[in-house]
Amino acid sequence: MPRIEDVAERAGVSVTTVSRVLNNRGYISEKTRDKVHQVMKELNYQPNEMARALFRRKSNMIGLIIPAVSHPFFSELAYYLEYYADQKGYKLLLCNSNRNIAKERKYIEMLKKNQVDAIIMGSSVLDIKHYLNLNLPIVSFDRTVAEDIPFVTSDNFLGGKLAAKLFIDKGCHHPVYIYRGIGGPHHGALLANARAQGYDEELAAAGLNPIHLQLEITDDDQPSNPSEVVRFLSEHPQVDGIFASSDVIAAEAIQACRQLNKNIPNDIKIIGYDDVKVATLVSPQLTTIRQPIREMGERTIELVAKQLEGEEVPKVNSFPVHLIERETT
Repeated sequence: MPRIEDVAERAGVSVTTVSRVLNNRGYISEKTRDKVHQVMKELNYQPNEMARALFRRKSNMIGLIIPAVSHPFFSELAYYLEYYADQKGYKLLLCNSNRNIAKERKYIEMLKKNQVDAIIMGSSVLDIKHYLNLNLPIVSFDRTVAEDIPFVTSDNFLGGKLAAKLFIDKGCHHPVYIYRGIGGPHHGALLANARAQGYDEELAAAGLNPIHLQLEITDDDQPSNPSEVVRFLSEHPQVDGIFASSDVIAAEAIQACRQLNKNIPNDIKIIGYDDVKVATLVSPQLTTIRQPIREMGERTIELVAKQLEGEEVPKVNSFPVHLIERETT
């Protein structure tokens, strides 16, 4: 494997000059620059990226911590984050925390050792001090962290109100909000909690009594056996609407209704949240609250890049949501 010394010798320049060409530092004539690049190509020289990062004090890497990339929402989000990061010359280091404190702490240490330039925090079961002590630009996704840390979210409160209003318009009298419990001591900072608040407020204004069902936490947030929903619906046969906190949970609800021979949407109406691809793959196709995941991913990377360039960024970055009505209502 060729070394930087080999490039310098073949090009007839010093190692320092080659290093300056690699890191675009200091004045180098175009002739010398072209010569060094030509030799690098001839020798198939691959620069040591970590060594370059130490020299430049910049790695062009962004750490991304999410609960689980297997979850359709976070999978789609990670796709757009990687796409827009690449557009700006950055690479992502993906970390699945599984909402495990020990695992998240290990990932923080790994990101420090790899000298990432910034962190996108989509999962936080650790105390925020573990992030603040890194002295790195941070962007939080769908959760408040600290007054000086920007976050990207959607209008969760409106999303809940839109779901409740649709139930009211469709004549539902006993709808239920179904969500999966969030592990970790800092779940109260999750902005998604506002979905339930908006939902409850709209129902209460219409004289209806909000009902909630909290499902057990699963390790990967994938659709599980819908037995919990089956049991609940069996015990509460009057339920005529389900608002799920994610499209994944809504898919579980569809399975549960199928087991109980409940017709959708005649016997019971179902509304999901996110509008990920699974919403159009299930049968019947799912009515849901759409979050603009692509735009949210683009803004997140934009906030990271601007902070790295020393620019001021807005702390609150909220996007509108929209009701997408399909076959389940």
